[in-house]
Amino acid sequence: MYSLRISRRAVKDIAGLPKGYSRLVSQHIDGLQEDPRPADAKRLRETRDYSLRVGVYRVLYDIDDESRTVIVYRVKHRRDAYR
Repeated sequence: MYSLRISRRAVKDIAGLPKGYSRLVSQHIDGLQEDPRPADAKRLRETRDYSLRVGVYRVLYDIDDESRTVIVYRVKHRRDAYR
């Protein structure tokens, strides 16, 4: 089981989401503790980071396997996530 760290920026991103999406995103983030590399997660090009698709939003995170930590650093709409 991995520990979970969520950046302040990601917490603000989640707080700004519509209510239904904020709950759904939070559930997906909690699921990263059990499986940090789910089947629908994509590895971002030329980085160690991952993107998890939750409807029209993307959860951007990094995995540190040595310390067994998942670090969520952004939650953005898909049109803004990769800029």
